[in-house]
Amino acid sequence: MNLAQAGRLLDPKPMPLETGFERLESGVLHVAVRTDMHRCTGAMLDWWFGTRMNTQHYVWWHPIDHIASSWIEGASGTAVGAIHLAEERFTDRPAEQLSIQFRDPVEVFDAQALANARQAGGVSCVLVARGGQGHPARRTPDGAVIGTRLIHVGRDTPWGMALRTHFFLGHDLAELGMPRSEIEHIFPDVQGPNLLQHAYDEFTFLSRFLPSLYAAENRETIPVKAPW
Repeated sequence: MNLAQAGRLLDPKPMPLETGFERLESGVLHVAVRTDMHRCTGAMLDWWFGTRMNTQHYVWWHPIDHIASSWIEGASGTAVGAIHLAEERFTDRPAEQLSIQFRDPVEVFDAQALANARQAGGVSCVLVARGGQGHPARRTPDGAVIGTRLIHVGRDTPWGMALRTHFFLGHDLAELGMPRSEIEHIFPDVQGPNLLQHAYDEFTFLSRFLPSLYAAENRETIPVKAPW
């Protein structure tokens, strides 16, 4: 699947590649990860990214791979429009500094198709981002980060949230005409399994504490049920 086919993520029916990785003809490395986040909802994940987690919270999220976190640009309370300056490892690879710029989902998805999916219950949250290497990352004249594309699509179920995460490593470089060999050098095959494991682990870690944290931070507006 390439980025132009991302609309398929709005349909909850099983896809040929729910979890795995593939090298596209352009040289882009596509990594897909499905994570079952028990007791979580799309509203919780939207809230989590909107908090713009600091380094302590970022390490809670993945106590093995995450190192540092700060945010620039955008308005408070939402990730859209902001850039996450992250430092992290991808499983056993050396730590990297990344600039993750959250964008309006309609940059990737048709607005009407997205609205229909939300209304039908096939989607409960969507996060779309551009990822670049370094602090700061390379950007277009209008400020868009250049490099990788990232998509999170959540769907609420009776047991929690099914989260689809898809990375398109080097998408923008291919769009700019970079040869396949150079994209493969920047994003080698080993990054496929390493990124897959990292993403599965981080959202599994997050699912273990997000429901309680969300309840505590929103108890004035959302009723909290005692376990007893």
